[in-house]
Formats: sequence, C-alpha cells, structure tokens
Amino acid sequence: MARVTHLNVNGVERTLDVDAEATLLSVLRDQLDLTGTKYGCGEGQCAACTVLIDGYPRHSCRTRVGDVGQRKITTIEGLEKNGELHPVQQAFIDVDAMQCAYCTSGMILGAVSLLDHNASPSHAEIVEYMNPHLCRCGTYQRITEAISLASKRIKEKAS
Repeated sequence: MARVTHLNVNGVERTLDVDAEATLLSVLRDQLDLTGTKYGCGEGQCAACTVLIDGYPRHSCRTRVGDVGQRKITTIEGLEKNGELHPVQQAFIDVDAMQCAYCTSGMILGAVSLLDHNASPSHAEIVEYMNPHLCRCGTYQRITEAISLASKRIKEKAS
C-alpha cells in the first residue's frame, strides 16, 4: 500500500503518513485539522470541498491524496496574509454573500482562481465559471456581486 508522507499546504511543507488512496478532503480535515474545507455531497457535485491545486479548483472529496504529489494546495485557511483577508473573502463579507456559509469556502476559492486567471470577468463569465458551485441558500446574485467587487478592488490595488 502506497503512502504519502509530505504535502505542500498553504505554502508550508507538511509531514504526515497517510494511505495514498485517502481523499484529500479527509487528509486536510482529519490529519491536518484544516476544517475550513467542507464535506458536501462527497461526489464532486456541489463544490463545497473545493481547494486550489497549483491555482486551479479541485474537488477535494474526489481527489486522492496520492495524486497530488508536491503540487501546491491552497485551502481557505491559506488565503489570509498578515492578518488581512484576501479581497474575495472581504468582498463576500461586505456584500453579505453568505447565509449558512457552508458553501462559502469552496465558492471563495473558486472565485480566487477565476480572478487569478481572468482579472476582469464579465457577469456571464463569473456565472459560467462558478456554475459548479451549489449554494442551497440561493445567494447567487450576491456571490456574483462579491466577485465583481473583488475584481474591482484587486485592479485598484494593483494600480
């Protein structure tokens, strides 16, 4: 049985000893105590478990930890820097883009990836990119508003 002994999570090399067939979600939550990543459907259909691997969204419930290797994993806990929230996190708060917040960490990580790859997405592009993310509370309008606001703030900060 293959084992995984190292993962790069949130910019930190983590040492562990887990079966390579374990899901990334279970390793993050149960071995590394990073509980911001949520278990939703367990089938890769809701995106609540989204993390970034080398900057791209992946459903951690369907990703085997042995398939990750030394690629860079980013969880919701890794977005805040020096006590400052990522602009997407702050925008979600500012426009009240969450109710129960169960989907929020996956939504935020998806939005971060979108803005990293398309700094000025149109409303239609936001909707298309975020389509895999399910929000049972139905706050989609505020979610798209938060992503647009974060895009604007990121561009302003870069100027």
